[in-house]
Amino acid sequence: MGRTDVLAEPVPDYAERRRRIEAEPLPVNLQALIDEAALEAGDRLLWDFFESGETITYARMRRTVNGLAGKLLDAGIVKGTHVGVMLPNIAAMPLTWLALGCIGAIMAPVNVSYRERELAHVVKSAGVDWMVVHKDCLPIVAEANARGLIAIAQKRIIVVGGAAAPMLSWETLAAEPRDQFEAPQPVGHDDLLNIQFTSGTSGFPKGCMLTQRYWISSGKVNAFRDGRRYERILASTPFFYMDPQWLLLMTIYQRGTLFVAARQSTSRFMEWIRRYRIQFCLLPWVLHSQPDNPLDAKNEIVRANVYGVPRDLHAKLEARYDLNAREAFGMTELGPAMFMPVERSDMVGSGSCGVPCPFRECKIVDEEGREVGAGEVGELLVRGPGIMLGYYNNPEATASVFADGWFKTGDLFRVDEQGHFYIVGRKKDMIRRSAENIAAREVESVLNAVPVVAEAAVIGVPDPLRGEEVKAYIKLKDGFEPSEEIIASIIDKAGRELAPFKVPRFYAFLADFPRTASLKIAKPQLAAETADLRTGSYDRVENRWIGSPQ
Repeated sequence: MGRTDVLAEPVPDYAERRRRIEAEPLPVNLQALIDEAALEAGDRLLWDFFESGETITYARMRRTVNGLAGKLLDAGIVKGTHVGVMLPNIAAMPLTWLALGCIGAIMAPVNVSYRERELAHVVKSAGVDWMVVHKDCLPIVAEANARGLIAIAQKRIIVVGGAAAPMLSWETLAAEPRDQFEAPQPVGHDDLLNIQFTSGTSGFPKGCMLTQRYWISSGKVNAFRDGRRYERILASTPFFYMDPQWLLLMTIYQRGTLFVAARQSTSRFMEWIRRYRIQFCLLPWVLHSQPDNPLDAKNEIVRANVYGVPRDLHAKLEARYDLNAREAFGMTELGPAMFMPVERSDMVGSGSCGVPCPFRECKIVDEEGREVGAGEVGELLVRGPGIMLGYYNNPEATASVFADGWFKTGDLFRVDEQGHFYIVGRKKDMIRRSAENIAAREVESVLNAVPVVAEAAVIGVPDPLRGEEVKAYIKLKDGFEPSEEIIASIIDKAGRELAPFKVPRFYAFLADFPRTASLKIAKPQLAAETADLRTGSYDRVENRWIGSPQ
């Protein structure tokens, strides 16, 4: 059976839990959190990268991080150094992050599927001076260097999996654990720990300046806001994204074990849940599309976070898997912002994201910035200690999202009389495919550079497996007609300039676009033209037209 029975256990109500979390002092920095946890849970298993077989105890993690921090410091990485980290889900990723945090250096995570152009954007936007790279990603880094897109000296490249001089070997740097590490300069709550890239509201990804306080408080909030014990936690998405990072800190606060998959898999997800007796996870609600399994309800989940689950599916998902699925809402810029308390089973299927998290205030305003009443729709604004400082080296974008200390999310919400918040829609022009955020404007900029393309527009198409797939509407230049050759050239260009998950799956061709009064492409009109947005488009995965070509 599942773990719905645990809700009968007496715990303080959420108001009291929030008060306690906010009243207790935070560790002074990331290293202090590591030291406290290792002292208390030394021989306990901290993580299990179960597909590569990498495990570590709290005590060994602390000694490895101390040793790695010392060697990185000796190599020239000091407080304030910006380090691009391009690693898959292997133990070197969190060990590097924690070591950089102990020094007071700053990590800029890089998606391992990025191409040269995308890598260059992160490196330049984040002011990256050093890189830690998996050997499999070296060709992309080398090509970007060779083309002049980036300028990272080889002696400032640390390679995981084998390095040739003058590049440095990560394994050599991590080979001498030590009991103590003392940062030459003090590291505090307001020092940067990450420049974390997000698609944001529009355009190319922007680097969010996230401090030590951001991460320390995010881990604590997620660990304790339910008042429950989570000993075994699952991380199934890439560490270069937000979730595994806060899941690791949540695990450290709980003195539990984090089980880490190499990559997300919907078909294997519940197998992992059962095998590792997971108690907390981020549940992809597309599990509902998986074939029924007699073992579906055989799990120990206490709470599963879900995001944007359709209201009519929510209760069915809980019943099928016999678990507590609760909505939550957060952003890279904010960390955790809202959640539905685990005990609120009465809100299942309501569509509510819940109530504000500890350290967060939320309000809904109209176009003039005036707070609206219960039931009225407006933009969600959030404030509180530890939200991002701004977008790195982008004062204009920073100024556009802050108003008197409140962060403007770009999301439309309403709130009911009881203080529960509901997301109504996104103002953002962004597509959510599996665990990936895709800025439509970035994809469009690549498609618009194809010689035969006059104009392109990109939207999301509902998909039962991935949430959304990317669809491109193409207006060709005069004298060109849709053909297999032209489609192949567009797909080839997208594949060379974009990570695979950003490359559109569906392609439709139009003589012209529906437009607004200001002559901008009217994307809502595109999305409303047919009940099934796949009809009339070319599917590059199945290599065929669906219905008749447009």
